Amino acid sequence: MTVVVVTRPAQEARAWVQRLEEAGWNAQSLPLIEIADAPDKAQLASARASFCRHDAVMFVSAQAAQQFWSGFDWPACASTRVWAPGPGTATALLRQGIPADRIDQPAQDADQFDSEALWAKVADQVKPGRRLLVVRGTTAGADNCNAEAEQRGNGREWLSNQCRAVGGEVAWCVAYERRAPVWDVGTRTRAAALVDPQAVWLLSSTEAVNNLRALCPDVDWGCARALATHQRIADAARKLGFGEVHCTRPAVADVLHALKSMS
Repeated sequence: MTVVVVTRPAQEARAWVQRLEEAGWNAQSLPLIEIADAPDKAQLASARASFCRHDAVMFVSAQAAQQFWSGFDWPACASTRVWAPGPGTATALLRQGIPADRIDQPAQDADQFDSEALWAKVADQVKPGRRLLVVRGTTAGADNCNAEAEQRGNGREWLSNQCRAVGGEVAWCVAYERRAPVWDVGTRTRAAALVDPQAVWLLSSTEAVNNLRALCPDVDWGCARALATHQRIADAARKLGFGEVHCTRPAVADVLHALKSMS
């Protein structure tokens, strides 16, 4: 039976394993990213306090939503919109008490759930002087004084540039820190055993792929299969050496459909 290797952070991985098992799949959790508290708690507290002064707040992931709202109640702003790049983030926001009619996200039939698809929905909200706050994570060891430089070249920076191009103002807030996991010999052995045509690695970030490279530097991935939730992630998996790589939207239904087509 095909084994689905769920590589999301532990809390998300548990939920995904449950959903996959309910659908009849043999799923195993093997997180490739660990989540820690924000390195600058004063900055995070300031962003929370100023939430309602922004015209829109974008949460780049479900993890960003969970960490930002941890211990902090939705302030029921009169006009602030809340942006989500996909249904996973939108669901996390709903769980934190954000009203559904305040959340903007890509159309359900969008080719991909990402910043580009989100911009298609929210572009008309941005005008000169409008203020956007981007809530994100940072990688351990990154220079938090230059948050935007760390994001250069990815969808978050692209969307920020679109906002600035029409006169919008963009600020950043770091809600959590991502760290590479530390694996013992047993975990490394388990990972090596999953480099098998009967396993499918579910990959949800390029950073996770890079961590896998560092954790298993001597592994030949030529016979391994991967299912990536974005084309950028698929490209990273191919570069690592995965012999078979497929791409799907990150929604559960899409992942299940893709897994069925690979079985």
